[in-house]
Amino acid sequence: MGSVAAKIKVMPKNTDVDLEELTKSLKEVSSSKTSSADIKNIKKEDIAFGLKALIVTVVVPDDEGGTENIEDAFKELKNVESVRVEDINRLM
Repeated sequence: MGSVAAKIKVMPKNTDVDLEELTKSLKEVSSSKTSSADIKNIKKEDIAFGLKALIVTVVVPDDEGGTENIEDAFKELKNVESVRVEDINRLM
């Protein structure tokens, strides 16, 4: 069994959300709730009118459920509006 790399777009609830704090929360939840997820990169993406999304690159095992656990963990955070997988690729 291999691994997959996924880019997950995390949208904050509004422009007032502290993205640095949200980044810390994403890292904490990935290490505590889904030990099989490994965040490789987090970058900001401008959306509109001052709103920015976080694009999280995460590596997870290529097994049943895939990115579901990490997506659910991200969705539970209080300042997250939505979570969507943008891209997924098998690692060789």
